Amino acid sequence: MTSIRVAAPLVMLLLSGCVLGPDHKAPEISLPQKFAEGGAKSNGDVSTDAWWTAFSDRRLNGLMKQGLDQNIDIKTAMERINQAQANVVTAGAGALPDLTLASSASRSGAEGLGKTPDSSVSTKVSGGLDVSWLLDVFGRYKRNKESALASLDVAYANVDTARLSLLSSVAAAYIDARYYQERIQIAQQNLKSRRETLDLTRLQLEAGAASRLDVVQAEGLVNSTIADIPGLETNYRKSAHRIATLLALPASSLVSDLQKGAGQPVARFNPKSGVPADLIRNRPDIRAAERQLAAAVANIGVAEAQLYPSISLGGSITPSYTNPTGGSITRNVTWSFGPSLNLPIFDGGQLRANLSSAESKAREDYLSWKQTVLSAVEEVENALAAVTRDSRTVSALRDTVRSYQEALELSTASYRDGASSLLDVLDAQRSVSSAQANLAAAIQQQAQDYVTLSVAIGGGYNWGKGPTVLAAAATKRPQ
Repeated sequence: MTSIRVAAPLVMLLLSGCVLGPDHKAPEISLPQKFAEGGAKSNGDVSTDAWWTAFSDRRLNGLMKQGLDQNIDIKTAMERINQAQANVVTAGAGALPDLTLASSASRSGAEGLGKTPDSSVSTKVSGGLDVSWLLDVFGRYKRNKESALASLDVAYANVDTARLSLLSSVAAAYIDARYYQERIQIAQQNLKSRRETLDLTRLQLEAGAASRLDVVQAEGLVNSTIADIPGLETNYRKSAHRIATLLALPASSLVSDLQKGAGQPVARFNPKSGVPADLIRNRPDIRAAERQLAAAVANIGVAEAQLYPSISLGGSITPSYTNPTGGSITRNVTWSFGPSLNLPIFDGGQLRANLSSAESKAREDYLSWKQTVLSAVEEVENALAAVTRDSRTVSALRDTVRSYQEALELSTASYRDGASSLLDVLDAQRSVSSAQANLAAAIQQQAQDYVTLSVAIGGGYNWGKGPTVLAAAATKRPQ
């Protein structure tokens, strides 16, 4: 009785064990209170904000929803969640008892040849029950499971990153498609105007008021405009093909549908940038980097635990039954039970090197997390700088187009009256064409910068699906 009382606390101590290695703590970084051109008010959670609705474009809204439902990169990332969940089970399995049951049965005998008599027939049945349990005294498997749970969180965050990337890519390709459609329309309008100028010049030539040089110059401007259109059509189709691929559709599926046309997307309001600290919560790539760091920190404990002895308990029970014909039946049960101890003594420095490598990996992942945060801040700062200035560029270019269009009307009227040369008209047409193209490009850039800022602050990836579920156990400190 005394020995049991003494041994019981020792067994409980071994079973409870301890956990080696550092506990993960949320990394810290010094960030400014606000963005250089942003406000001082926090955004809160923007992951469910459908920022693309600011374009008031039903077609774009439908494409975004369809992409979130069908995109292959998102589905691939979701499959990696399944793999990570299986890895969690695998990581924790080593700390649980291993029980194996085996059984066998045989009937044997021999027939004699010639004068050799037949041997007796015997039946033999045997079984075995083996159990082994590696006591996780130093927390090797606890840390291993902790690392696997953190990797599961990475997989969840990577799904959100894939969703955010999908939103960015679809919106960017849609904006490009509408831009090229606008450029095609501008080119066709300019072609019509230049053909009218060419017809007028031919009439002037017949009347003796223009030269053959004037006609050739007008023809050259018409032909250069015609030459621009195929390239614009090609780029439009490439943008439509990109959208279709993002939606897991054959490339040409949306070409005819998008040809129905719409104006260039223009955001009706600007997104709020929030403050830099919001990014740590709202950006899934930052969250993934932080959970990757957590996994690396847990792996330090795994490597450190391998420096210490491992204790396992094992046992087996093997019953057997033999029934020979004409002989006596035998029944046996053999069993064994006992602990085993493995102590690493000399390994050439391998285990220490593994620990050093794990510590270095954790430091590397911290630097990676820090770089991810700083890059995210830079992306927001750049997008803010662009968004706050784009409207001024667009406004100035609209005025430029109006001025050149008026100059074209005046020069054309003057040319009809014979008061100016054809060169004035052609120069005015070139100026109008260039200003219109610049305006379309500025509107495209304004829309793209709005998308860039919305994505940079981590907006919209949770739209339509609710909050991201994280592995709750990954945030619990091992006991």
